[in-house]
Amino acid sequence: MTHPHTHETAVPAEHHHVALPQHRHHFETEEQQREAGSFGMWLFLLTEIMFFGGMFFAYLLYRNWYYDAFVVASNQLSIPLGATNTVILIGSGFFMALGVWAAEVKKKGLLVLFLILTTLLGVAFLGIKGVEYHEKWEKHHIPGAHFDVSEFVNPHAYGLHEEPLSPDMAQKTQIFFFLYFAMTGMHAFHMIIGIVLLFWLTWRAHAGDFSKGYVAPIENFGLYWHFVDIVWLFLFPLLYLINRHPL
Repeated sequence: MTHPHTHETAVPAEHHHVALPQHRHHFETEEQQREAGSFGMWLFLLTEIMFFGGMFFAYLLYRNWYYDAFVVASNQLSIPLGATNTVILIGSGFFMALGVWAAEVKKKGLLVLFLILTTLLGVAFLGIKGVEYHEKWEKHHIPGAHFDVSEFVNPHAYGLHEEPLSPDMAQKTQIFFFLYFAMTGMHAFHMIIGIVLLFWLTWRAHAGDFSKGYVAPIENFGLYWHFVDIVWLFLFPLLYLINRHPL
């Protein structure tokens, strides 16, 4: 008795794209999700640029109106501390860029290392800024009823004869420090947010979340951190350096 043979047509195996666990269902591909996240970050940074841009505009406007008072007040800021913080932030931006690179080439150990170094430099920046704020508190350079201008040098005094600031100029120097604390305070607030996110990213990196090609959070945070760095690179010369010692 002959048993008929069932001939099955062999179906070639298809090579399906394996989706990463972080792939959201409403995106067709991981690349589309990555581009959407990057676009969202750039939109967010655009709003931040407008926010800080408004503060920069206000500072430049008042500096133009009350030039002498702003020069007098800016001489009370510490260039060594400001310059040190500038070097620190440049270094942190460098390590953050290396962190993005390490994520892209899937080097987990280096990624964790560079994120830790970025975090440490961010904390160092805030520590130095805290020293500056404490100094201003001790010298009563906080705008308000106890604002003290006794150490301020009158730019209109001649020779060795020192004259106190006029009440009008003393009042205008408070505007400088109000803007100084507003601008550097908002920058420090963004730094604090960044450091909190760095702790979170470091924990995820150590867990291996970015070792399989999923690097969008690292890339987007890198954009944020570089933006914070750039803001300081504008703040430092505007507040500490420009026309500090008029002739």
